[in-house]
Amino acid sequence: MIELPVISQEATKRKKPDWLRVKLPIGKEYANVRKLVDEHKLHTICESGNCPNMGECWGAGTATFMILGNVCTRSCSFCAVATGRPPEYDTDEPRRVAEAIKLMGVKHAVLTSVNRDELKDRGAEIWYQTVVETKKLSPKTTIETLIPDVKSNWDALYRMISGGQEVVSHNMETVESLYRRVRPQARYNRSLEQIKLTKEYGKRTKTGIMLGLGEKQDEVFKAMEDLVTHGCDILTLGQYLQPTKMHIEVAEFIHPDVFAMYREEGLKRGLKYVESGPLVRSSYHAERHVNV
Repeated sequence: MIELPVISQEATKRKKPDWLRVKLPIGKEYANVRKLVDEHKLHTICESGNCPNMGECWGAGTATFMILGNVCTRSCSFCAVATGRPPEYDTDEPRRVAEAIKLMGVKHAVLTSVNRDELKDRGAEIWYQTVVETKKLSPKTTIETLIPDVKSNWDALYRMISGGQEVVSHNMETVESLYRRVRPQARYNRSLEQIKLTKEYGKRTKTGIMLGLGEKQDEVFKAMEDLVTHGCDILTLGQYLQPTKMHIEVAEFIHPDVFAMYREEGLKRGLKYVESGPLVRSSYHAERHVNV
């Protein structure tokens, strides 16, 4: 067992460690992205998920677009996205998202969505059309789609991933033992199966795990091994940050040296690429993951 320092939440209740400080969102490019998002009435996970990297990414002229609305049918204990009964989805959304991506001139676009469990196809058709429209207007733009759990609706999965995107991501979020607490409506093995089927379809596969929820080191290693067995190419590891007092508490703040260790261990176990650090999120530096 490799022992490296962590910092308990009790010791840091009033102040986060220095390595979790982020810059305020400012600058011309940030303002341009802000304007485009507002004008096209788009949702971004950057805002809905309280992402700490919003200033950095928007300042670089990139954003992760969240389709199918901003109300989720799931009630995961870590997530800042609103939970409830979603309104009817907008069938014109694929065109608007594609136009915004073209106006931004992004080389690599990331798309994600809320869970739409109430829909028979889990929102698969909107997913498909958004990728197709984006490729039509911006044929040189590469695309990563961060898709939700389809609850074993594999027909929906195949429709979601058949639009021509280069990378398909589905986040595991945490280790198996914490699923009931962190992702009560999801299943660890079901998410692994979704990644496996995506790989067999011929896509570059990716997932993300949050640390600091109380997971043990050997559980993280086991998750890495399970991911390799099920065909996952890319793994992101980042620090969980409690979005509100209503969400699950941080169990510990993981030191950057531990994140560096996990990166090396993931590569040793067969993952092709590991992005690991306190502020890493699913779409952080996503452009690096296209050709690994």
